[in-house]
This record gives sequence, structure tokens and C-alpha cells, in this order.
Amino acid sequence: MAKKAAGTPALDILTAAGVAFSVHEYDHEVRHHFGDETVAALGVPAVRVFKTLLASLTGAGQPELAVGVVPVSGQLDLKALASTLGAKKAEMADPAVAQRSSGYVVGGISPLGQRTRLRTVIDASAMSFGTVLVSGGRRGLQVELAPADLVRLTEAIIAEIGRL
Repeated sequence: MAKKAAGTPALDILTAAGVAFSVHEYDHEVRHHFGDETVAALGVPAVRVFKTLLASLTGAGQPELAVGVVPVSGQLDLKALASTLGAKKAEMADPAVAQRSSGYVVGGISPLGQRTRLRTVIDASAMSFGTVLVSGGRRGLQVELAPADLVRLTEAIIAEIGRL
């Protein structure tokens, strides 16, 4: 049974932008594999559900955090992310750092409405769908929107950064 979505910065951004989106809520229960839980709860193909991951980049000046958005059915290719953003190396950000930077908890990090705006790369596979799902800013809350709107609102680069 769906509850009314509580406001999150991600939902606020979508509403303010006036883009078409739908909210999908489910009871969050698992502690890991948040993407698998989303796919099972919503019955959506895993290739259309995208996870938001923060990575730490080095070798292109000051170390920086960046966002990679890839299907839950695959993994973030850290070398491809680093290359796309002109960095020497990328590694997964420490979860506590990711939470502080984004303002969201792990498993509920949205590419939209993050506390600190970061350079964002969305896997090119997203563009092959009419809509994709990303976290709405908390565990058990997904938003479905057109990939072009996601790219525009996050000012993202589109690149092949996912791998199976």
C-alpha cells in the first residue's frame, strides 16, 4: 500500500521545475542491495532503475566528489567515470562522506537536490528509455521521469560508465 510521499529536496526540485514525474513508494526492509529491493517491490526491469553513487576523483587538481548514475543491474565503471571527468583515478566515496555531501542516507541518495552540487555523469543506457527511476531522496521512494529531464536538472554528462 503506497503512502503519500513526504517532501524531499529531490521532489521539491522536480515540482519546482514543472517536469512530469511519478512517485513510487514501497516499504523498505533490506539493509543492502537497495536496487534489488526496488526492482522486486516495484516490478520494474532492473535496466530502468538507476542507482546514484558518489565517487572520489583524484589526479585532476584538487580531489573532488562526483556522481555516477548507473542501472542497478550493473556496476559503476570507475575508470570510465574518471576518464569522462578528466581525472586520473576514481574510487567509491566513503559512505559517511557521501551522506554528508548529498544530504541523503546511503540507499536513498538521489541525483536530484543534493546538498552539494557535484559533477554528474549518467550512463548512456538511460537515454534508450522513455522513463527511468531514480531515488526520490529516501529509502523506499523512487521517482520516475524522462531521462532528458534528469540530465537537464542535474546538468549531467551522458557517457558509458556502467558495466554488467
